[in-house]
Amino acid sequence: MTQVLTISCKLKVSASQAVKLEATLSAFAQALNWVNQNTPEKVVNAVKLQSLCYRAIRTRFGLSSNLAQQVCRRLAAARKAAQQKNRPVKAFKGGFVTYDARIFSFREKDWTVSLTTVEGRERFELDVGSYQRGMLAGSHPKAATLIKRKDGSYYIQICVEHDPPEPQDTTEAIGVDLGRRDIAHTSEGENWNGQQLNQVRDHYSRLRAVLQRKASRGTRSTRRRCRQLLQRLSGRERRFQTWVNHRISKSIVARAQATHSFIALEDLTGIRERVNQQPRSKTERRRSNSWAFYQLRQFVHYKAARAGIQVVVVPPAYSSQTCHRCLWLGQREGKHFRCVNPVCGWEGDADFNGANVIALLGVAVNRPRGPWLACQLQGYGKPAPYRLAVGAG
Repeated sequence: MTQVLTISCKLKVSASQAVKLEATLSAFAQALNWVNQNTPEKVVNAVKLQSLCYRAIRTRFGLSSNLAQQVCRRLAAARKAAQQKNRPVKAFKGGFVTYDARIFSFREKDWTVSLTTVEGRERFELDVGSYQRGMLAGSHPKAATLIKRKDGSYYIQICVEHDPPEPQDTTEAIGVDLGRRDIAHTSEGENWNGQQLNQVRDHYSRLRAVLQRKASRGTRSTRRRCRQLLQRLSGRERRFQTWVNHRISKSIVARAQATHSFIALEDLTGIRERVNQQPRSKTERRRSNSWAFYQLRQFVHYKAARAGIQVVVVPPAYSSQTCHRCLWLGQREGKHFRCVNPVCGWEGDADFNGANVIALLGVAVNRPRGPWLACQLQGYGKPAPYRLAVGAG
């Protein structure tokens, strides 16, 4: 299975080259919007779109043959994604151009890329560090996306394909319990507290509220300064969350690699919809809706694939209410868990207990012919409803 990684590289652009890139970005966005408005919405095939408007794209917007084809492919992909979400394709704001191997090339000897613009082919030097150089060394990328950021700088996002190693065959698992109080807690006891993240999110929420109020009610100069500050703050909270998730996922994968284990994660798909049905305060609703658990899961997946580590996703039902030692349903109150089994009686951190239950579930799923997890120990006097049996058939 081939893994595709995107390497973001800054371009060194001269004044004359910037003019050409701006013209290309503008023409590409205009062509996308024109094709979207002048072709039937139900047409989602790139070849069909190309047969309908290829010549018009080249004539109206001055794009090369391959860039015109990229317009059709990009719109077709956007329409397919929109159909899955049952909504129409909105207008494209621009600021990007997609490239394939015929109109993009990477040269390692001088760390440059060649891109086709509306005024011909241009070569740009990459302004990259050791990480990008290490990822691009020896590669032969066939696709890339040119983007212009808010600060006016130009980046090329290069798609690099490589074959990850085969996942190691192991029966040891590291379970990871995800949450808001502790962003992640592993079955080995390592945890990442979410207090700092919540404080940062609450700070930016209060700051945005104050600035938005002043931007609508203050004097003319105050409104202008508030809008400028809001624009400058845009994305800071999201970037901080991304940095936190990158750091956590990297540590989890490194630990799994060191202990020759696979990773077991709980599947929290749909948790926002379920939780939002409960009556909660506006603050709690905002905090849960900004919980980036899926991003953390995706980071763990792609980092584990690069390291040859298997990731198993298990259902989260009763994982936080089950004792990891005897598999009896216990009592959880906040961060504390207590097993009601008189023979066991384990007490401790609820997230640590949940992570260990997830690890047990991961082992059961990873060994479909193995034994079921069941509380069948002799001497337990509780009736059957207190015992939990889970497994993989």
